[in-house]
Amino acid sequence: MTLQQLEYFLAALDEGSFSAAAERLLLAQPSLSEQIRRLEAELGVALFTRVGRGIRPTDAARALRPHAEAALGAVAEGREAVVQQRELQGGIATFGTFGTARWYPGTEIVSAFRKRHPKVRVRLVGQNSSEVATAVRDGDLEAGLVALPIDDTGLEVRPIMQDEIVYVSADPARLKKPVTIRALAGAPLILTDTSYGLEDPTRRQLFELAQREGVTIEPQIDVEDVETAIELAARGFGDVLIARGILLSLGRRVPKKLGWVPFAEPIYDTFAFINRRGARLSPAAREFMALAEEGMVAMAQELKTTPPRRHRPGG
Repeated sequence: MTLQQLEYFLAALDEGSFSAAAERLLLAQPSLSEQIRRLEAELGVALFTRVGRGIRPTDAARALRPHAEAALGAVAEGREAVVQQRELQGGIATFGTFGTARWYPGTEIVSAFRKRHPKVRVRLVGQNSSEVATAVRDGDLEAGLVALPIDDTGLEVRPIMQDEIVYVSADPARLKKPVTIRALAGAPLILTDTSYGLEDPTRRQLFELAQREGVTIEPQIDVEDVETAIELAARGFGDVLIARGILLSLGRRVPKKLGWVPFAEPIYDTFAFINRRGARLSPAAREFMALAEEGMVAMAQELKTTPPRRHRPGG
């Protein structure tokens, strides 16, 4: 039983004759009659009886009709669903991000995507780059935006921008000059992404640099999110490491008690798009990545126009 046979069967049922059905479908009548004959042979019953120049449906034909209509309807709905995905008229765009992505152009990207494609739902997933990489590798996510380094096994990685990490403190004495890794090892640190430990790219980078210097970095306070770390630092409980892009996004919301200096040897968060190696991305994923790239490149340009400078508390 084929979809074509069911289509011919319903046309004959509606038209009351094979010739009229063939004419409606722009077919030669023998072709239509042959397909219906094959359908009858497969089912083992007659679907029509000949009455003069027309046909009359049998009980078997009347029993088959709703199922044939349902089958063809399901195919039409499936085709329409695919068209909507292809033309971004429906479905969902799922994208992986790191936890601090909201301080980058995250909301602007979602806003731009929804304005262009209001019928497509958006789902942002992820709290840390390591878990986003795992989800993309396992096929749970099509693509993501992560901070490097990550385990890139089975992944295509395309770096898109860098953001300098700076040292933030409420103590002017610790902001007299750019900080070194050795000085960092003796500082009262508040580090973020505590649940991920060395799986967090920024922490991994810092701990590798400390290892090369022969020192150890031991935070006095571990927290999950940047906002908590900033609040604790403003109260004098320790110092934080924050990317300049986040400070730029926070603007006047950065407490005046805090100041910052760069590292003597600059340290950067490097952001990259990832997807499974060799995988073909859906139109929604490609569009979301294009908008994300546009936003990240714009922020990178803005960071270039505001070069690093020493900043004192209250300044």
